Amino acid sequence: MPIQHVSVGGVKLAVEVEGNGAPLLLVHGFPLDHSMWRGQIGVFAASYRVIAPDLRGFGASDVTPGVVTMAQFSEDLAKLLDALGVNVPVTFCGLSMGGYIGWQFAMCYPHRLSALVACDTRAAADTPEQAAGRRDLAQRVLKQGATIVADAMLPKLFGPDAIAKNAEYVTATRRVMETTDVQGIAGALQGMAERPDVRSWLPQIACPTLSIVGEHDVISPPQEMREWTASIPNARLAVVGDSGHMTPLENPAQFNASLAECLQR
Repeated sequence: MPIQHVSVGGVKLAVEVEGNGAPLLLVHGFPLDHSMWRGQIGVFAASYRVIAPDLRGFGASDVTPGVVTMAQFSEDLAKLLDALGVNVPVTFCGLSMGGYIGWQFAMCYPHRLSALVACDTRAAADTPEQAAGRRDLAQRVLKQGATIVADAMLPKLFGPDAIAKNAEYVTATRRVMETTDVQGIAGALQGMAERPDVRSWLPQIACPTLSIVGEHDVISPPQEMREWTASIPNARLAVVGDSGHMTPLENPAQFNASLAECLQR
C-alpha cells in the first residue's frame, strides 16, 4: 500500500500500513525512517496488520521545531493508532530510539500492549557527558547539516563485515540519514539527552517482552541488554548473529524468526 498521511495532534505523520490481523507496530531508530523495516513489513503483513510510521521530524512526516521528547513520540503513536482505528492491543517493536519510545509507551499505555519487543536499545539514561555530547551535536547539525551525523554514526551502527563490504543497506541507511531534516535530528537528539533512566520501571512491565540484540552491537551491547532484560518479569533475550546495532537490516532472517516466535507466543 502507498504511504498514508494521518493527522495526529497538529502534525501529519506518514505511515505504511500493510496486511490484516493482530497489529504489529514497527518504530524506527534515529535518525532513520520506516524504510529500515523493509525486510519485515512484507513478511509479517502476510499474517498481521503491520503499521510502520515515520516519527515526527523524520521521513515524510511533519517536522516541528524544538525538543521532541520520547514521551511526545509515544503520545504521537497512541494518537496514530486511534486515527487508524486500532482498538486492540498491539505488539510494539522499537529499535534503539524506538526502544526508548517503547518504554514510555509501556508506562503510559500498558493496556494497549499485547507484547513489547525492544531491539538494540538501552534502559539507562545518558551520562551527563553523553547528554552534553548529544546537545552539542544537535547544535552542530543545525549549522553544518545532516552529513556529520551520518559520518559519526554509520561506523557504530553496523557489524564489521557490513562496513567492510559496503553492503547495499549501509549505503541506503546513509542516504536516509543525509536527507533527514536537521530540525528533526536536533529535536530528537535533545529529547534523547533528557530521557529518563527506566531501569526501575522494568519490573512493572507485565506483557510478554522480547529483547533482540546483535552480537556485535557496540551501542547497546549484549551483556548490558542481558542485565536489564533479567529485571522484566516475562522477558527473554535473543542474540542475532553477524549483526551490529541494525539487526533487522543486517540479519533479517534470524531477526524475523525471533520476532515471529514472540508473536506466536
